[in-house]
Amino acid sequence: MRIVVLDGYTMNPGDLSWQPLYDLGECTIYDRSTAEQVVERAAGAQIVLTNKTPISARHLDELEGLQYIGMLSTGYDVVDVHAAARKNIPVTNVPGYATDSVAQMVLAHLLHFTQHAAHHSQGVRRGEWSARSDFCYWDLPLVELRGMTFGVVGLGRIGSRVADLARTLGMRVLAHTLSGKSTVPEGVELTDLETLLRESDVVSLHCKLSEKSRELIDAKRLALMKDSALLINTSRGPLVQEQALADALNEGRLAGAGMDVMSREPPAPDNPLLTAKNCLITPHISWATTAARQRLLQGVAENIRRFLQSDPVHVVNA
Repeated sequence: MRIVVLDGYTMNPGDLSWQPLYDLGECTIYDRSTAEQVVERAAGAQIVLTNKTPISARHLDELEGLQYIGMLSTGYDVVDVHAAARKNIPVTNVPGYATDSVAQMVLAHLLHFTQHAAHHSQGVRRGEWSARSDFCYWDLPLVELRGMTFGVVGLGRIGSRVADLARTLGMRVLAHTLSGKSTVPEGVELTDLETLLRESDVVSLHCKLSEKSRELIDAKRLALMKDSALLINTSRGPLVQEQALADALNEGRLAGAGMDVMSREPPAPDNPLLTAKNCLITPHISWATTAARQRLLQGVAENIRRFLQSDPVHVVNA
C-alpha cells in the first residue's frame, strides 16, 4: 500500500515521529505541495493525505488507483468530496483532536484583554515599576470576568468546551447554534444571534464555514455589540467581514478582537486587521499544541488502519 502525504510540514515540522504511517505501508512525505504538483506526486498511490493542498475533480480523474483520501485536519473543504464520492473514494477527517487546545487559545485571547499581562511585563522591563513610589501599578483597566456574559456561536465540541470554561470563570453563558442543535451544556442559555450579540461582553465564534455562516459577523451585526465587548475567532476566518471589524475597532465601536484565523492565510500585507486598534492576531496556532498534533497523527493512522480493515470511520462523503 503506497501512502503519499502532500503537505506534512504544518502538522509535523520535525518534532513528531511519522512512524505510525510508515507502519502502514510505503510512505512518501512532502513538506508542501502546490495544486500543480498533486498528480505527479500522488501518481501510483492508493492513499493520499492532505491538509491544505487542494484535491479537485480534475486531480481525481487523473489519479488512477487512488482508493482513499485522508485529511490531516478536521476541515475538508480543500477536497472535492462529491467528486470523490462519485468515484467511491472515501474522504476521512480527524474530529476532536484539538478541542482542549483551541478552547485554551480562546482563554488566552480573552485574558490578554482583561489582564494585560504582557503589556505590564513589558512596562516592568522598561523600568516603569522601578520608578514608581507605590508597591504596584497598572495603566490599563484590569477586568474581573465573574458575572459578565459570554456568548458562544456554535455548540460543537469546541464551542461546548469553551462554554464550560466560561462558566467555570463565573460567567453567564449564552449560545446560538446555526445547526439547530437542541442539546446544550448545563447552565447555558440558548438564544437567537441578535440577542447574543447585544447582551454579550465576549463573543466567541465556533462555526463551520458554509454559505450560511460566511461573513456571519458583518457591519450590521457588529453594530449590535456593546462598545465594550470583545470578539474572538478561533474557528474560520471568513466568518468575519474583516473590513467591517477593522472599522469598528478603529472607531471605538468595539473594545477588542482576538483572531487566530483570517479570511486568507497567510494574510495579505494590506489586510485591514493587521493595523486595526486593539486587534490581537495569532497565526492560526490554536490547534497546534504538541499534544493535539500527536493526537491528530494517531487519528490519521487509525483512520487508515480502519479503512484497510474495510471498516472506515470518520468518512465525510459517505
